[in-house]
Amino acid sequence: MMEDSKIIELYWLRDESAIHATSQKYGAYLFKIAYNILADSQDSEESVNDTYLKAWNSMPPHRPDLLAAFLGKITRELSIDRLRWHTRQKRAASGYAPVLAELEECVSGQDSAEDQAALRLLAEAIGAYLRSLAPEARNIFVGRYFYLDSIRETAAYYGISESKVKSLLHRTRKGLKAYLEKEGFLL
Repeated sequence: MMEDSKIIELYWLRDESAIHATSQKYGAYLFKIAYNILADSQDSEESVNDTYLKAWNSMPPHRPDLLAAFLGKITRELSIDRLRWHTRQKRAASGYAPVLAELEECVSGQDSAEDQAALRLLAEAIGAYLRSLAPEARNIFVGRYFYLDSIRETAAYYGISESKVKSLLHRTRKGLKAYLEKEGFLL
C-alpha cells in the first residue's frame, strides 16, 4: 500500500488516483466509522464517498500530519450530519444516541450557544485526561465515544469480558467527570 505522504502528495498534485489510493488504504476503516454511527450500509458508503470529496477539496491548502485521523474526523463529522438529517427526516434509530447519553453525565449538551473558546478549553481538558490514562483504557474510551464501537466488539478486540469493558468505561467516565469538575468545568 502507498505511504500516506505519497497519497497526500497526489492530492496536492490534483491527481485523481489519490482517491483510489485513499480508498484502497482507508476505505474499510472509514466505512466502519460511518457504519458505527449510521447503522446503514448505503448511507455509510455515501459518507465515505463524501469524505473523499471533502479530502479532495481540503488538500491543498491543508496538509494533514496524520492522514488516517484527518480522514476519520471528516467521516465522523459527515456521518453525524447525515444521521442528524435522517433523524429529523425519519426519526431513525442508531447507536449514536445511546453513546451520547452515556457521556451526558460528564459533559453538558450545549450546542451552538457554547462559546468557541470554552469548547476549545474543554477539548484540551478531555485530551489531557485521556493522555493520563493507561493506553488500553484510553483506547477503549476513544473506541467507544469517538468511533462508536460496540461493547461486544471492544470486548472481543481486547480479549476481555463485556462486563469489564462496561466497568472500565464507567470508571473512566466517572474519572473524567471528576477531572473536569476539578478543572473548573460546570457539568
